[in-house]
Amino acid sequence: MSERVEPDQRENPGDRTGQVTFVGAGPGAADLLTIRAVRAIEAADVVIWAASLVHADVLEYARADAEIVDSAKLPMEGVLPYYERAVSEGLHVARIHSGDPALWGAMQEQLDRCAELGLRVEVIPGVAAFSAVAALAQRELTIPEVGQSVVLTRLGGGKTPMPEGEEVREFARHGTTMALFLSAARSGQLQQELLDGGYPPDTPCLIAYQATWPEELLVWCSLDELEATTKEHKLWKHTLVLVGPALAAGGTRSHLYHPGHFHGYRRADRAARRELREARRT
Repeated sequence: MSERVEPDQRENPGDRTGQVTFVGAGPGAADLLTIRAVRAIEAADVVIWAASLVHADVLEYARADAEIVDSAKLPMEGVLPYYERAVSEGLHVARIHSGDPALWGAMQEQLDRCAELGLRVEVIPGVAAFSAVAALAQRELTIPEVGQSVVLTRLGGGKTPMPEGEEVREFARHGTTMALFLSAARSGQLQQELLDGGYPPDTPCLIAYQATWPEELLVWCSLDELEATTKEHKLWKHTLVLVGPALAAGGTRSHLYHPGHFHGYRRADRAARRELREARRT
């Protein structure tokens, strides 16, 4: 097990290679950061975060002498100088992203630039918002025999064009669980596309605003009430919508924990195995 190096024990800046660590901050609550994420922030010489997206509590893990940069008002061109400094000065930069940086984080363009600069890079995943919302609602999103897939997407027509074939109405034809990001501002269009895709009007929806923040709000409604409910609560930013029959389904029996199922650590009960096979045939 490697020994953790405290900030005052680190090597001299001239002996270090610059590094950028992309840190997934999760949905909001600082105690949902992973241990690895906390250690990256603690070790950073420069911490870049967006006050518009990341809760300020995550900064509690930064060193007292760390340079704190709010990127909320900066384009990428305003952030790149810090990466260039990381090269020239041997700095460790922690770039904090809301949720998981792999989802709508504009991370890839930064990774490309880091590669051009020759920077070492690490990416630390974060708790995704849809996972946090499901936990708050105490719901499983993949219920056996009801829905075994989760579609993560956003409504087209916003600031970033959607590729052809990725319209919400097309994904909705699957009828499984969907998590809709960055779409609450056009809740009427969202509701209509979900209906056009084939979801029944009474399909359960969960609207979540700033999940895990002190101001969090979770509101249940049916799909035909999605637009009205969103507008009633004046939700348009920091809002995620979950939709699908699994949100209201009871827990059907999982084969994984059925006594008739076997794997490398457990033998199947013979009678239960026959019962399970019969159930599959019928």
